Amino acid sequence: MKKILYFLGPLFITVAAAFAVYYGFKSLETPGYVLVGIGHWSIETTLAAFAVALVIGFFLFYVLFRFLGWLVRLPGQLKQRGTHIRFNRSQEALIAGLVDSAEGNWEQAEKILIKHASHSGAPLIHYLTAARAAQSRGAFDKRDEYLQKAADQAPGSNIAIGLTQAELHLSGNQFDQALETLTKLHSINPTHASVLKLLHQTYQSIGDWEAIRKLLPSLNQNKVLMEAEVKLLETETFSRLLKQAAEMGDAKQIALLWSETPTHIKKMHGMAAIYFAAMIEAGAGNTIEAELAHTLSVNLDDTLLVLYGSVQSHDAAKQLANAEQWLVAGPNNAVLLSLLGKLSLQQGEHEKAEVYLSQSLASDPTVQAYQLLGDLYFAQNEKDKACASYKSALELSSSEIVTRLDQIAEFGEQAAEPLS
Repeated sequence: MKKILYFLGPLFITVAAAFAVYYGFKSLETPGYVLVGIGHWSIETTLAAFAVALVIGFFLFYVLFRFLGWLVRLPGQLKQRGTHIRFNRSQEALIAGLVDSAEGNWEQAEKILIKHASHSGAPLIHYLTAARAAQSRGAFDKRDEYLQKAADQAPGSNIAIGLTQAELHLSGNQFDQALETLTKLHSINPTHASVLKLLHQTYQSIGDWEAIRKLLPSLNQNKVLMEAEVKLLETETFSRLLKQAAEMGDAKQIALLWSETPTHIKKMHGMAAIYFAAMIEAGAGNTIEAELAHTLSVNLDDTLLVLYGSVQSHDAAKQLANAEQWLVAGPNNAVLLSLLGKLSLQQGEHEKAEVYLSQSLASDPTVQAYQLLGDLYFAQNEKDKACASYKSALELSSSEIVTRLDQIAEFGEQAAEPLS
């Protein structure tokens, strides 16, 4: 419609101008004439007719040049129209590919995305989505091919492509490849939150707790994890490192790790027990005896009491004396009484050991207390009493095992019940 108006408008103006010129010259008393000679030819006409011919000629030349201009622009317009059509199709293909991917039609999504990727205004999305689809159907070669094409099409999108690649490697348990990619991305942008988060997940998957320890400040500063999550990760990291050092029997490394552990982590429940247990396991219990005793004087923890009883002290008498001081805070603590019985037995104070162990059993019967009492009676050559104590320990141990089996069976039955 617009093109018709572009033609009819000048035509109407030309006709109106021709009539105006013709009648304008006709109204003159001496309209005049025009003589045009070309070689042996000559043309004579009135001035009015010549003016009309000029107006009509101008219009025809205008139409001719407009037509020639249209012909010149026609190939570009056809190309632009084709590009526009392909672009629209690629956008429709992207939507269809995303829908197929969401519905789990991986092969169909991959096919339609790749077919129209080269004509899209966002080829990066096509290739990255296709890579995820290929990963989901186990086509790792195709996945890597699409990621490479994405890098070729969008060379400035290294972070986005690298993150997708790392996520896919992680989901495929290809931790070495994921770590290699993330290390490169971290060197490009050390504060990128997504890179730091994936690095943390990768290190955690491969059990590299030393690397996580070095990463903790960045995770905290860049708000990658919530504050509570950071504290939990810190606790797990240092506890794992302490346990690893204990397995290697490296007491110096354990002590160094504990000195580098933040104060708020040391105060977390169970952390002190892990440290003391690691030092005792590494054969350095005597070096932490005083520190363990001081901790118990502040907090009479049952786990720490058991660990205190495992320390091979250079001064057993002092060890017993320290433990007896804690009776003020826990006169009926069965674990403390059992510990006192054990230490008294080691000192050869049988009467005192029997009193403490009997009080412990009266407060809360335990397998260890019965065993220690049996050892005491056996040392005193009271075999009947020793056998009775060992039998009680065995019965209590069996009872605990049966109770646990019943709890497991009950839990299994509850889990098997159909939902109403």
